[in-house]
Amino acid sequence: MKKLILGIDLGSRNVKVALLDSEGFRYYRYDTMEFYRRYGQRVGGSLRIDFPALGLPRAEKVVSTGYGRLTVQVEGGTVIPEIKAHVLGAVHQTGLKDFTLMDLGGQDTKIAKVANGRLIDFLTNDKCAASSGRYLENMAIVLEMPLEELGKHSEDPVELSSTCAVFGESELIGQIIEGLPMERLAAGVNQTIVRRVKPMLRQLLSKTVVFTGGVAFNQAIKEIVEEEMNVKVIVPPEPQLNGAIGCCIFGMDVK
Repeated sequence: MKKLILGIDLGSRNVKVALLDSEGFRYYRYDTMEFYRRYGQRVGGSLRIDFPALGLPRAEKVVSTGYGRLTVQVEGGTVIPEIKAHVLGAVHQTGLKDFTLMDLGGQDTKIAKVANGRLIDFLTNDKCAASSGRYLENMAIVLEMPLEELGKHSEDPVELSSTCAVFGESELIGQIIEGLPMERLAAGVNQTIVRRVKPMLRQLLSKTVVFTGGVAFNQAIKEIVEEEMNVKVIVPPEPQLNGAIGCCIFGMDVK
């Protein structure tokens, strides 16, 4: 492959960029708000990106996707639906053809059924942050615990009943006041994420689940899903960059 392909995933919390050339992939990640302030400008209904300011080379093909209803056309590029980008990325990263994709991002959840390498059905939830990375970030702040540490705990979880990310913080503070161990509270937070995503998973479940998005770095959630859903959960090498990778894969097949 001689041409340089640029894949861009305009996420709710981070903009992820993948560059694909004959030597393979290179990856970049930017805070979404900073990216738009410093490097993006709306021009005639499209997003003009200042690639030289980003230090990125000019690509022969630019393919982008975006977060939910906020998908925008990148000037000079092709835009594809986010679920398509994530399925293409998951197939490429894992080599699997039959699986359920579970993508837990910064502010939304995507579940997709893939058969023979093709999307056959999907569900999304971008109306509530309660099963997303934003919820985990907020709970980690309340617990005064790094996300990496939060993701280690799954044993003996404290039951957190609130189904709202905002009220969940108040409930967690109340449990802290009761003197419950931080490890059990962290496990309760992780258990809550799984409880909220299980109804969607059940509808489109396969024997293998490919776990992508920033939440995929949470080992405890992976383990809980495996145990409670009786499935094998695979986290690809670059779960957070999966959408950008999928954009590059799409670009390879477009003339």
